[in-house]
Amino acid sequence: MKQTDTMTTSSDTLASLSLPQRERLAYIEFRLFFLGDVRRQDLMDRFGIAPAAATRDFAQYRELCPDNLSLDGSSKAYVLGGGFRPAFAHNVERVLMMLSQGFGDGISQMQDAFLACELPPMLNRPVVGILAPVTRAIYQRKAVRMRYFSHSSGMSEREIVPFALANDGLRWHVRAFDRKSGEFRDFVFTRMESTELLDDNPAKHELPAQDIQWNRIVELDIVPHPDREHPEITERDYGMVDGVLHLKLRAAMAGYVLRQWQVDCSADHSVKEQGCRLWLRDVLALYGVKNAMLALGYEYLER
Repeated sequence: MKQTDTMTTSSDTLASLSLPQRERLAYIEFRLFFLGDVRRQDLMDRFGIAPAAATRDFAQYRELCPDNLSLDGSSKAYVLGGGFRPAFAHNVERVLMMLSQGFGDGISQMQDAFLACELPPMLNRPVVGILAPVTRAIYQRKAVRMRYFSHSSGMSEREIVPFALANDGLRWHVRAFDRKSGEFRDFVFTRMESTELLDDNPAKHELPAQDIQWNRIVELDIVPHPDREHPEITERDYGMVDGVLHLKLRAAMAGYVLRQWQVDCSADHSVKEQGCRLWLRDVLALYGVKNAMLALGYEYLER
């Protein structure tokens, strides 16, 4: 049987398994792929299953992917096979999070991390009790009443209709229709207080389909900054193809991303900070993007 035929058969068999068993087989593969070995006790500890169940899972995985693992008699652990080919898709962001922080089951702590990893402190950390009513509102398509603190108006009572979570790399916020201003806006979780789920259905003009900035997609070409040395290193760091990183972003997120990435958005690449290694090749692509003023150098376009 050809290798492609074998992989197709494995995929079909995986699809026929129960979700709990697929999760256990994925864990076996995760440890093999990224740590190099896995033991029956690892599976038992992670999922709280009996030895017989763990044995069946290893037998099932070995039947599906015989070249992916072999038993090391001295350590009694299964080790990465020489012909290893992953049967599961492993998202690199999730892999790095699991390796550095353990599994997000509400129980795991930093000491459960698989590898030593030093992470910066998270300064903008939402309070769970504030977050939960907002996420319920998103899921149930309801509104939220809250007190909100802003730079312009201080504390005010607000009713919002949230529909999506967003992260700009530093903080979490929610995209929502603001009944006070009559506009779609971003609300930062740490500025919220006393969030309360309301039992009313949004009006048509409050629905996400009416949010022009959210639904508009802008296409941005990011290139190495023309005034910095070693553009080839920047190309590698940002995974550029032929010297260009082509981004497709929601207009509502563009300013945040460009600011966080320190992209020079001046028409003449005039931002001098050495930490600014990227340049937006066509600043006109930001035309009509409301939060473009957050981007470095964008004010030069307006002069």
